Amino acid sequence: MISLHRSCFLNNSCISGSSSLFSYKLNKLPPASVKATALGPNSDRNASVLIENNNAFKEITQDCTSSAADVDINLTVSGGDREVYYDDAATEDQLVTPWSVSVASGYSLLRDPHHNKGLAFTEKERDAHYLRGLLPPTVISQDLQVKKMMYSIRKYKVPLQKYMAMMDLQETNERLFYKLLIDNVEELLPVVYTPTVGEACQKYGSIFRRPQGLFISLKEKGKIHEVLRNWPQKDIQVIVVTDGERILGLGDLGCQGMGIPIGKLSLYTALGGVCPSACLPVTIDVGTNNEQLLNDEFYIGLRRRRATGLEYAELMDEFMTAVKQNYGEKVLIQFEDFANHNAFDLLAKYGTTHLVFNDDIQGTASVVLAGLVAALKVVGGTLADHRFLFLGAGEAGTGIAELIALEISKQTNMPLEEARKKISLVDSKGLIVKSRIDSLQHFKKPWAHDHEPVKKLVDAVNGTEPTVLIGTSGVGRTFTKEVVEAMAALNDKPIIFSLSNPTSQSECTAEEAYTWSKGRAIFASGSPFDPVEYEGRVFVPGQANNAYIFPGFGLGLIMSGAIRVHDDMLLAASEALAAQVTQENFDKGLIYPPFKNIRQISANIAANVAAKAYELGLATRQPRTKDLVKYAESCMYNPAYRSYR
Repeated sequence: MISLHRSCFLNNSCISGSSSLFSYKLNKLPPASVKATALGPNSDRNASVLIENNNAFKEITQDCTSSAADVDINLTVSGGDREVYYDDAATEDQLVTPWSVSVASGYSLLRDPHHNKGLAFTEKERDAHYLRGLLPPTVISQDLQVKKMMYSIRKYKVPLQKYMAMMDLQETNERLFYKLLIDNVEELLPVVYTPTVGEACQKYGSIFRRPQGLFISLKEKGKIHEVLRNWPQKDIQVIVVTDGERILGLGDLGCQGMGIPIGKLSLYTALGGVCPSACLPVTIDVGTNNEQLLNDEFYIGLRRRRATGLEYAELMDEFMTAVKQNYGEKVLIQFEDFANHNAFDLLAKYGTTHLVFNDDIQGTASVVLAGLVAALKVVGGTLADHRFLFLGAGEAGTGIAELIALEISKQTNMPLEEARKKISLVDSKGLIVKSRIDSLQHFKKPWAHDHEPVKKLVDAVNGTEPTVLIGTSGVGRTFTKEVVEAMAALNDKPIIFSLSNPTSQSECTAEEAYTWSKGRAIFASGSPFDPVEYEGRVFVPGQANNAYIFPGFGLGLIMSGAIRVHDDMLLAASEALAAQVTQENFDKGLIYPPFKNIRQISANIAANVAAKAYELGLATRQPRTKDLVKYAESCMYNPAYRSYR
């Protein structure tokens, strides 16, 4: 019995095909009699393969998704074991079915990124899997492959070239890709994610080669449940979804925002240990208002203005419903780079019915709060002793502000409304004050305090006298020399977080912050900056990168079987991250631990988040494991090669 399915990887053969009923007469294989089952995508059956060829029988068993009828296929001609494509015999005007039959062929194994090992296939594996002649004779280790790849990547001078090299590797040898990223995380994180991913999204149409996620557009309305079933992996635990309207600080990139979910999920695996087959990147394409993209011949998305209102809401609702139907209650849906007007509404609407998380609102807030908690060990005092001023009152700014207020309220038993008074926000129209309340968006209204109107940031600094200045504006070089000097005049050790991404949109550089504050600033940024030397002292700027939080946060939700996200889980993640900062880190000016230890950091965050889920009664995986840190480590994906029979 040969099972035919879209992609069933069998030990000695890979047999794939369309799920419709069919019968073919094959004329180029050795005399044999094969009975085949055509498989559909919907139900499960244990499929076995029995191949009769020259009196040799091989039986292979594989769990595949199945449901269709038995069809006889007669093979009647001579030739070796091989993969045969039947498109070649058709004329140009004939329709063909895109299926293939692979019998004991190693070529398809080398093309399978989930199982390919390249030159690391052993002599025994090359014999067993028909790889002789398809590879050069040398056998090398995975570690040597990593060394070779790093040598190649370092030769590229343009970051986008490095990004493309990494994406090519991910599509050809998945385990080597993650081994490379894990072993060289500090060097490669800026390549696979910010800041390089921003440029990749801008040019995604011209560099797009093969799909790495699902594109769901308005054309699929009414069929999203079926579209999700087209994805080959069925046991999905994490979905990262974007509609591309606010990609980093670059604005509306439409369908080309797919680079963000792909990059985020690469980090879920590399940093948090979530199995790559359990990750699904999704882009919701409702059009774009970016005229440059609409006129770009290489643009890959819908060429129309963005859908809004009911049309948008219905598509999103269908998507959220279909996800729950396909993958269950415990699949984590991470909203990424939605514009403000949709981000808050989606989080509020689905937060009570789905396991949802918005990294721009909640993830950023958690990582910034961790940095502030760590910084207090340097400047002294508690959160309640400090005053905070934000430039930027969108998703990130208001999300961070709310989490700070929640932590202050939790620590002091102060009413939340009172805690909010310690935090002021500046938007494009100036300081948010009560006299503007009628014209403010709903998510800004809690931050409208009694204060005279102020237009300029420097005047807001002098008027509110903050100890902490946080930039989430998405506008570069807005922390001017005048602003930083004002902060330094008010504080012995001003805390300055310049969080906007990519680097070009950062409110100020690390060098500017240290120089203008005369080396007194405690600085962190969203994108990485090189160490800065000032008056004989070397300062290592911290990076308030969401990658510290969301991989471990997601792992904690998965391993506890959580069904909802609670604010206390975000506080638990912040506390766990802040606890990882050592005195050695502080001595270098760091308020975040180095990324080289990120997997251990993620394990501790996951354990804290899981513990909070159990405490809140939101965990479904019972009984609770005693040592959650060790359990988190044991759950993590290991990219080392497996040995094949």
